[in-house]
Amino acid sequence: MFEEDAIELVWEQTQGQPWLVNAIAREVIVKILQSDYAKPVTAELVNEAIQTIILNRPTHIDSLLERLKEDKVRRIIEPMILGEEFIQRDSDDFLYTRDLGLIRVVNSLIEPANPIYAEVIIRKLSSEMQEALINPKYPYQLPRYLKDGRIDMDFLMRDFQQFWHANSDVWLKRCDDYPEAAPHLVMMAFLQRVVNGGGQIIRDMASGSGRLDLCLIYENRKYPIELKIRYGDKYLKEGLEQTARYMALHCCSEGWMVVFDRRTTVQWEDKLYMKKETVNGKTVTVVGV
Repeated sequence: MFEEDAIELVWEQTQGQPWLVNAIAREVIVKILQSDYAKPVTAELVNEAIQTIILNRPTHIDSLLERLKEDKVRRIIEPMILGEEFIQRDSDDFLYTRDLGLIRVVNSLIEPANPIYAEVIIRKLSSEMQEALINPKYPYQLPRYLKDGRIDMDFLMRDFQQFWHANSDVWLKRCDDYPEAAPHLVMMAFLQRVVNGGGQIIRDMASGSGRLDLCLIYENRKYPIELKIRYGDKYLKEGLEQTARYMALHCCSEGWMVVFDRRTTVQWEDKLYMKKETVNGKTVTVVGV
């Protein structure tokens, strides 16, 4: 028997996608519970099943993700990762990607069809970088950033600034299929390396939103992060307001906004900075890279 919160979690994560619903049920009932129908299916078991499916990427998901290499799909997925506006919803690209089941439209925004697809899309696109970061020369693991049981986010962000400064040229080339979204993909690979030590990442992305939102979760504490590309001078005011709204969504009083400055005319020492801003009583740390 599926408990009520387990049913809600299945719906939230799959949005009713039939294959995913059946895969979760099979993973829980057959593999985890060993077909013991007397045991209840809890939300914890559903979450365990979802993580297994994401990590193992069964044939259905893997074949779907292979479509990410197609230009038609890339032209839709890349703006979605960046939060850029995309309005040609009668285009062949949009209709093709929607019919594949990769995306949906919610409140006029284009977003992944469900949270599981959102997760596997990002993991697929950043998989090469994630594997490279496993190298022992990269010390970016969660224990390094723990202080009194909490993540020292400022320390983590300083590490990313140094990593980006030293490696961005090389790592951007690893994202040649999605060059515009490369900074976001590198940052997410970096964060995935960190949270593999016991944390979790929630990703919220949608074309037209103007940014990509992430939330690190460790020991029930949330650390909201917004990723933005610097376009003109309005990025700061706009980004702070967006970050504050995302923080409010997660009931957090502190958040971080990472701004990628891709201007070639600006020196590195001017790109790399950290400063605290206050928005509606909330503290936002702006991280320049």
